[in-house]
Amino acid sequence: MQLAVGPLDVARWQFGVTTVYHFLFIPLTISLSALTAGMQTAWVRTGKDTYLRATKFWGKLFLINIAMGVVTGIVQEFQFGMNWSDYSRFVGDIFGAPLAFEALIAFFFESTFVGLWIFGWDKLPRRIHLACIWMVSLGTILSAYFILAANSWMQHPVGYRYNPTTKRAELTDFWAVLTQDTALAQFFHTMSASFLTGAAFMIGIAAYHLARKQHISVMRSSLRLALVTAVVAGALTAISGDTLGKVMFKQQPMKMAAAEALWDGQKGAPFSIFAVGDVDKGHNEVAIDLPNLLSFLADDSFTSYVPGINDVNKAEQAKYGPGDYRPNIPVAYWGFRWMIGFGVVSIGVGAAGLWLTRRRFWLAPEHRTDDDEVPRLMLTRGIRIGDGPARWYWRIALWTMVFPLLANSWGWIFTETGRQPWVVYGVLRTKNAVSPGVSTGEVITSLTVFTLLYGLLAVIEVRLLAKYAKAGPPELTDDDRRSPTRIGGDRTDDADADRPMAFSY
Repeated sequence: MQLAVGPLDVARWQFGVTTVYHFLFIPLTISLSALTAGMQTAWVRTGKDTYLRATKFWGKLFLINIAMGVVTGIVQEFQFGMNWSDYSRFVGDIFGAPLAFEALIAFFFESTFVGLWIFGWDKLPRRIHLACIWMVSLGTILSAYFILAANSWMQHPVGYRYNPTTKRAELTDFWAVLTQDTALAQFFHTMSASFLTGAAFMIGIAAYHLARKQHISVMRSSLRLALVTAVVAGALTAISGDTLGKVMFKQQPMKMAAAEALWDGQKGAPFSIFAVGDVDKGHNEVAIDLPNLLSFLADDSFTSYVPGINDVNKAEQAKYGPGDYRPNIPVAYWGFRWMIGFGVVSIGVGAAGLWLTRRRFWLAPEHRTDDDEVPRLMLTRGIRIGDGPARWYWRIALWTMVFPLLANSWGWIFTETGRQPWVVYGVLRTKNAVSPGVSTGEVITSLTVFTLLYGLLAVIEVRLLAKYAKAGPPELTDDDRRSPTRIGGDRTDDADADRPMAFSY
């Protein structure tokens, strides 16, 4: 059998590859900026060197990540014109507003305060310098909100009218686009998942150093902050995911049915644990279910009716005309489960860490280091660093860094593929959004170039993060501990005036 591949298929692959890759950096940028700001706030309030060293350490990793996020994000804008010109022409009036706000915030507001924070350590008063990193954190959150509002419009278009003359969607209510329940639920879920991602990142690196008895005071503080963040963010991720699922049930019943491989609608619909089905025949050959749970999750009632894939497909054929309105069922089904599975494991590691750190014990003299004001590690009493259960926890915690990233990626794959064959749900089909003048060979060429380029950037990103993460927090100098009391600084000696600017440190 010969597989025919056209520009549409390759363009979708290209957008999927670049988007998933770019989104690896977004949650870390959002969460690390806030966690770094929290560490710096603790230093400003207490003056303790531990918090200053932690701020500089996590801040450097944050800067590496945000730089890579900006580089990979630029490609997303170009693709709308390269491969999706008909889509851009149709939704340009809608997308122009939120993307303009995002650009202003991301590239002016956010980047301005990033620059002030990088080069303002010995130039700005402590509290003003602290305000800069909090402004960066606020900028990342607002930037994400506008992007998610635009994406939510694709999931549930509101606040527009269709102009049959120009054959374009025209914005009529920008406030409706920003505040619809899809955007709010998706924002809540994405933010909580982002902080779970940053917490797992911090847990993994702290575990690496604690297992090697390095930088104990800094990593102990970082671990505690990360564990609390992981548990709180994990709980919020579960709550927001439930809210988003209920919104999805009302607005995109096909996506809900595909996520559960529910072929025929029924009251008291079951939640699928495992299923193997025949897409052509439209039924499951193997199914392990929890009775009635899907109805409850979808509509807060164990007896609610949930339409199945076959039902929704027939309804959409009657509404929109002949065609197959089913997404890729295996991808939607397993993507949904991988998202939940990796997320639950991350939450579990955070909860286990909090349980293990519920008591403190004194380190043996041979494990004490000069940087320990209080030479203790928060673990179950009687367990030394690197011994017994603690050793296994460090190993698991290190791998936990990857789990939320995988959960995020599968979550977006499910979100976008579950909407197919629509690029704008119920309004514009994906096959009608691709650029008409682009050949398969041209898209394959750009896909190959972007994939190779992103592979190279991945190597650079991982090596940079690994290098600075392994190096640990920097030792402090007297200049690090001093801070100007007014804008412009209080040191006017020639050596300071001629000193070149450094990369934040």
